[in-house]
Amino acid sequence: MHPARPDWLDEAAFVQAIERVARWLQAWDSQGTHRTGTPGDLAGAAWLAEQAQALGASAITETFALDRLDPLAAFLDCDGQRIDAVAVFDAPATPDAGVTGRLGPAGSDAAIAVAELAPQAVYSGEYRALRDSTKHAGLVVITKGPLPGLALLNAEQFRTPYGAPAVHVSSESGEMIRAAMQRGASARLVSTSRRVPSQAPNVVARVPGHDAVRPPLVVMTPRSSWWQSTAERGGGIVCWLESLRALLRIYPVCDVEFTANSGHELGHLGLDDFVARRPGWDGSAERGGAVWVHYGANIGAAGGRLSLISNDDALRSVAQAALAAARQPPDVMPPKTLTPSGETRDIHRGGGRYVTLVGSNSWFHMPQDRWPDTVDVPAIARIAAAGARLVEMLAG
Repeated sequence: MHPARPDWLDEAAFVQAIERVARWLQAWDSQGTHRTGTPGDLAGAAWLAEQAQALGASAITETFALDRLDPLAAFLDCDGQRIDAVAVFDAPATPDAGVTGRLGPAGSDAAIAVAELAPQAVYSGEYRALRDSTKHAGLVVITKGPLPGLALLNAEQFRTPYGAPAVHVSSESGEMIRAAMQRGASARLVSTSRRVPSQAPNVVARVPGHDAVRPPLVVMTPRSSWWQSTAERGGGIVCWLESLRALLRIYPVCDVEFTANSGHELGHLGLDDFVARRPGWDGSAERGGAVWVHYGANIGAAGGRLSLISNDDALRSVAQAALAAARQPPDVMPPKTLTPSGETRDIHRGGGRYVTLVGSNSWFHMPQDRWPDTVDVPAIARIAAAGARLVEMLAG
């Protein structure tokens, strides 16, 4: 017996759902790094389109252009040791020889500033102010997550790099860097890269309804990330597929557009392209806006907590009931006035109506986020079942 089976599923159906979840997550994990425009991103798009078509959908890819950033060298030379680093993708590069100077805390008169930041810092005004500062020739970000390691920050301004050249280093190098900083040691920061004209794909599947007057429903999940990101992205991918699978068994009232977007870690480039092709869909109903179901990051991550976020009382109520019936009630329900992070932020600011499921993840933005250790397969199956029921109800 599997624990906490959804009320409306029999044991055999739940076992089959768990098997589908495991199969999809293993396939996702095997594709390599899913960074936007890279081979792993393209492989993930091709695989997802194949899965959608196997369910009976007509899936297409909508591509958008970007100058992909390919890092060449990134490191910090300090006290005779070379510390491997990863470029901050919306910062300019250094000269080939790098920049050299004294290490010191951000805001000091040191040439190379040091700051300890979590991935969520990109959504704060303090982070933008730090990056905008002209005091420093370079910036070292010691990444800070729930677990030791390298937890990258998203590049919200990818198309318009700004500030000083900057790199991420693992928290495991933090002690040495802090000691060098306290001594006023000198260091050399190198971050070089090249820009490569590229294409990245959104995977889109449309299920037509029979009432053209009703606003469309969009079921969205981000599809790209820094690494394999199996817990970060896998739960949303599973929810997207399970919702598509359920909807193909009915004839919905409204048109339903499924989109799995690339460009997430680079300032939501894929969502920007999706909306540009459908003007007004991110806005209010009066402006012809859609209703959005967003399967966000970390759904069903091992040991994680599930949040239900919505700016609409009716959507919140329906989603809460679906999760309760699936025996996976949300752990957190922020007030509807909260401006969320991630892609939902863009819909919120546009005045659109949305419901978002998003979780927490101890391995967030880290290369260790891999199958099978970072995912709770039964939890993902329950949340995906609830999501599928929610989409069925909203589509009529």
